[in-house]
Amino acid sequence: MTMNFYLSCLQRTSSLLLFLLFFIAYPSQAQLPAGTRDANTPAQITPDPLRTQADEALDKRDFPTALKLLTVLVEKNPADAHLLYELASTQDAMDQNSAAAETYRRSIAADPKLFEPHLALALLLARQGEAKDARAELTTAVAMPTAEPALKARAYRTLARLDQTTDPAAASAALLAALKLSPETPEDILLAAELAENSGDLPAAEASYRRLLKTTPDDPATTAALTHLLLRQNKPAEAESLLTAALAKNPDDTTLNAQLATVYMANPDPAKSALALPLVENLHSSHPSDPAITRLLARLYSRNGDYAKADPLFGTLIASSAQPDPTLLDDRADALIHLKRPAEAEALLKRAVATPSAFSSKEDLGIAASHLAFAASENNDPAVTLQALALRATLLPQSPSSLFLAATAHDKLHQAKEASELYKQFLTVANGKFPDEEWQARHRLITLSHQK
Repeated sequence: MTMNFYLSCLQRTSSLLLFLLFFIAYPSQAQLPAGTRDANTPAQITPDPLRTQADEALDKRDFPTALKLLTVLVEKNPADAHLLYELASTQDAMDQNSAAAETYRRSIAADPKLFEPHLALALLLARQGEAKDARAELTTAVAMPTAEPALKARAYRTLARLDQTTDPAAASAALLAALKLSPETPEDILLAAELAENSGDLPAAEASYRRLLKTTPDDPATTAALTHLLLRQNKPAEAESLLTAALAKNPDDTTLNAQLATVYMANPDPAKSALALPLVENLHSSHPSDPAITRLLARLYSRNGDYAKADPLFGTLIASSAQPDPTLLDDRADALIHLKRPAEAEALLKRAVATPSAFSSKEDLGIAASHLAFAASENNDPAVTLQALALRATLLPQSPSSLFLAATAHDKLHQAKEASELYKQFLTVANGKFPDEEWQARHRLITLSHQK
C-alpha cells in the first residue's frame, strides 16, 4: 500500500488553537472600604481602645493583628453588623474563605440593609465558583437604594461577568447599568468585546477590541484577542499586519509569536509559509517546556514531512501528560505511520478511540478511526481494521480509501464474497487516482473469482 494512498485519507490540518482567556482580579484585601459606623452609636461616643487599635492595624494592612483585635470586639458585640463585616473582610484578606463567608452572613443577618457584606460575600462566592449563590447576593445588593454608586457599579460589573457565557443579554444589561453609575474602564470595553463575540456579533467585537487598543496601545493581550477575532473572520492580512506591529514593540511575547506563526502556516504563498518553522523553532528554544509551543513545532515538522523530528516531540508531550489529548495521540500515530512503525501507531490509536467523548468533534474522532484502520491494515490486523472502519462510517462519508481498506481486511479474513464486492465498489469510485491499489484490486478480483 503506497504512502500516497494513505495521504488521500482525511488528514488533520495543522492549526494552533489559541485559546485566549481574560480575568478581572478581585484581591480580597482590596475588596471594599472598611465598614463605617453611625456617628450616633454609643461606640462612637465612647470609643473602645481595641477598635482604635484594630483600625490602625487595618490601615497598616497588618491583618493578623487586626484579626485578633476584631475577634475580641465581635465577641463583645456579636450583633454589630459593621464589626462583623470588618472581621469578615480581614478573614477574606487572609484567605480564610470559609470563616469569611460565615462572618459575612452573620453581618448580613445582623443588618440585612448593609450593602458591603452582600457585595463582599458575592465576590468571595464568585471566586470560589459558586455562581448561583453569588448571583443571589448581587441581585439583593443592586436592589438596595442606599448603596454608594461606585460600589453598586461594581456589583453590576460582577453580575455581568457571572452571566457572560450563560446569558450574554443579561450581562450586557448589567454592564450598561454599571456604566450609568461610574465611568467606563478598559475592563468594561474588554467585557463588551467578549460579550459581542459570545453573541456572534464579530464586527461589534472587533470594534470594541480596536477601541480598547486605543486606550491601551500595544497591549499584548488585547492584540492577541483582536488577532484571534480577525482570524475567525478570515482576515489573515490584517492579523499579520497587527501582529508585526505589536511584535516590533513586544518581540519576546510568546502568544503573539505563536499567532504569527499560525498566520504564516495558513498562507498559500510558500515563501510566507516557510517563515513559520524558524519562528516556532526559536520560540521552542526559548521555551522548551511550553507544551503549546512544543506541539505547534511538532505539527510543523509533520506538515513539512520531517516526521523523524516530529515524533520525539509528540512522545515527550504524551509522556508528560497523565491523560493526553486523544488528538495528540493521533498526531503521533500519524507520524509513526509515515515512519513505517504501524504497530506502535495502532497501539496509540486504540488508546485514543477508546474514549470517544474525549474528542472535541466527531470529525476528529473520524480521522483518528481512519488512521487506526490504516495502521491496523499495515500491521496485518484485519479485525481491528474493520472495527475502526465501522466506527469511521458513523462519523465520516465513505471514501475510496475506506472501501479499499475494508476490501483487503475481508480478503485477509478469507471472506471472499465481501472482499469481491468491496473491491468492485472501490474500482467504481477510484477513477484512476490510485493506480497501485486499483491494480491490486483487479488482481485480487481475478484470484477470488477462481476461488468460487
